[in-house]
Amino acid sequence: MNSTVPYSAFDFFKKLEKNNNREWFNEHKTEFKKIEAEVKKVYNEIYNNLNKHDEIDKLKLFRIYRDVRFSKDKTPYKTHFGGSFHRKKPELRGGYYLHIQPNNESFIATGFWEPHKDDLLRIRKEFEMDASEMRKIMSDKKFKSIWGELVGDEVKTAPKGFDKQHENIDLIKKKMYIFTRKFTDKEITSKDFLNVVDDSFKAIRPFFNYMSDVLTTNLNGESLI
Repeated sequence: MNSTVPYSAFDFFKKLEKNNNREWFNEHKTEFKKIEAEVKKVYNEIYNNLNKHDEIDKLKLFRIYRDVRFSKDKTPYKTHFGGSFHRKKPELRGGYYLHIQPNNESFIATGFWEPHKDDLLRIRKEFEMDASEMRKIMSDKKFKSIWGELVGDEVKTAPKGFDKQHENIDLIKKKMYIFTRKFTDKEITSKDFLNVVDDSFKAIRPFFNYMSDVLTTNLNGESLI
């Protein structure tokens, strides 16, 4: 049976947003712990579902405490849940993420968030040579209906050593390669949500297979692992 995201999580975060201080949180910590336990079931079920068709070596559920050392915003607590699912390296690349936040701000994300500089260079070099397979994946009707367009930060013109007039510069100038899918509060608390997530994650596989192949070979197609 599917676990469900409790609507109480949204209610709690809405209250926390108005009372983001240690005194209020400590008074309501028992309530938070109950909600957190329910939400952990959701993440664990997604982890188990993923391992039926992928190899996930780690689930990381992020803590509610914010790192405020280098932030202008000194509020001590996050007003969302976040958790990532790491594929088995080195042969499998890419990752999955679930973000739970009220006011229709929830989403799932997949791809490569701030990849290592060597991986980023390898991806860019691949696109410099040939991006036809990547474009075929992105333009697939089913893929696009689920994941939409590629997103992520990018450089303004071209990375150092690359031609800003290159036909694939739109892909080369990316600093990360991410696909996201948003959900309303109603959708994310529905009984069918975990099935929708799993189907979405299955649909990203062509992208992950392609990128894993790129990142485990050199430009001549020779294995690096």
